[in-house]
Amino acid sequence: MEFITLQTIIFIFFISLYLYFLFLRPKSNKTAAHGFRFYPLVGTLPDFIRNRHRFLDWSTEILSRCPTNTAVFHRPGKVHGVITANPQIVEHILKSNFENYPKGPRFRTLLRDFLGTGIFNTDGELWKIQRKTASYEFNTKSLRNFVMENVTVELQDRLIPILTSAAGANRVLDFQDILERFAFDNICKVAFNVDPGCLGGDATVGGEFMRAFEDAATLSSGRFMYALPSFFVIKKFLNLGSEKKLQKSIVTVHKFADKIIRTRMEERASKKDEDLLSRFIGSDNENSAEHLRDIVISFILAGRDTTSSALSWFFWLLSSKPDLEETILQELKTIRNQNGTLIGDSYTFDELRQMHYLQAAISEAMRLYPPVPVDTKACKEDDILPDGTAIGKNWFISYHTYAMGRMENIWGKDCCEYKPERWIEDGVCKQESPFKYPVFHAGPRMCLGKDMAYIQMKSIAASVLERFQVNVLMEKGKRPEHLLSLTLRMKDGLPVRVKERTV
Repeated sequence: MEFITLQTIIFIFFISLYLYFLFLRPKSNKTAAHGFRFYPLVGTLPDFIRNRHRFLDWSTEILSRCPTNTAVFHRPGKVHGVITANPQIVEHILKSNFENYPKGPRFRTLLRDFLGTGIFNTDGELWKIQRKTASYEFNTKSLRNFVMENVTVELQDRLIPILTSAAGANRVLDFQDILERFAFDNICKVAFNVDPGCLGGDATVGGEFMRAFEDAATLSSGRFMYALPSFFVIKKFLNLGSEKKLQKSIVTVHKFADKIIRTRMEERASKKDEDLLSRFIGSDNENSAEHLRDIVISFILAGRDTTSSALSWFFWLLSSKPDLEETILQELKTIRNQNGTLIGDSYTFDELRQMHYLQAAISEAMRLYPPVPVDTKACKEDDILPDGTAIGKNWFISYHTYAMGRMENIWGKDCCEYKPERWIEDGVCKQESPFKYPVFHAGPRMCLGKDMAYIQMKSIAASVLERFQVNVLMEKGKRPEHLLSLTLRMKDGLPVRVKERTV
């Protein structure tokens, strides 16, 4: 009884302290010039709780006021770290001092239930093995051809007919959902040689998985936003609230991934096809079923959520820029005329490479709305960052890709404007330093699927835009609300009506 009383007293004390700093502390105190406001005992917690619903914009505002776009962040529970939008620091942690900045135990623990030991949630030798195995597949010309073939089939047989039907019926579509289904089908066919047919109309099995996958990603990401870092452990143990929903979603995701693995292993007995999953299965089944499942989930996350996020924001941005849309259409018309192809014909790989302005427009959309807006590492040993900021052992460090796209000292005074022209140099879409533009990560963990992603995004954007007008049904000037999951999604989707263009 004494123990319970003591715990109650401590709980009331901290709740009272929190309420004081949250509501009663004078509002006149200004944020420190060097970053987040720091309160005694509770650190940044009060401001974090007040602003976590708008974390990306709040932290961007803080970083933009810091001399080196870097700030120290403290919360109770030994959550100490650095958040940065400085390209020099990004290069330091992702390349120059790579070994000192792994994913770390905090990141791996929070995402273990969902991602397990997949490539995005591992360090050291286990990561190196997965990276090496995947790189063999991504570096083959046959994969590029397979991607082109599957994207073409998905466009011609599923996406275009859906849009044509919706245009004829004047039906409202959630374009974010459509793009996610497209990307899901595509990654399953490319990586696992399995067609779930999620965009094909029968959304029973695929649709159930999609909903569960979205919930699992969002709720897992939400663990980073708890006021008390270990609170999720208590909720999970008691099977309460979001943790109960998360565990239920993960069961559905695991069942689907296990089915993919069983199907692929059965097919391999009679076929010699090689795909990404086959490489991981190997000739002697050296990877456990659980590890293979984690690999499948990680690659679905990479292939589905990133490209669909980028294209959703791209179509939203383009909806308010008819002049930019016309420039893209003129580029597509020029390419068609030069190659003697017609609207409706599939684009070849060489034609996609000629779409410099379209690539610039997509790259610019990802600059402002990166699919992975924040990425976090752990510091193994004390270090001094390039701007002089000291970081301690076991601290976290997050590079803030979303904020980097809004820093004047990186992109100029027009950094918040959507201007594809900033990517065009002598008529060609230029490459930027991955440390200035870490949308596809950088250093040894650089995204293996970057080229595949551009093939898919340009194919979809070009094929849709030349056939349809995409009218976003949203209040003019109003931005979709962020849904901060493991990727940056739109909270209520992207409602659109499409209308067939007259030739």
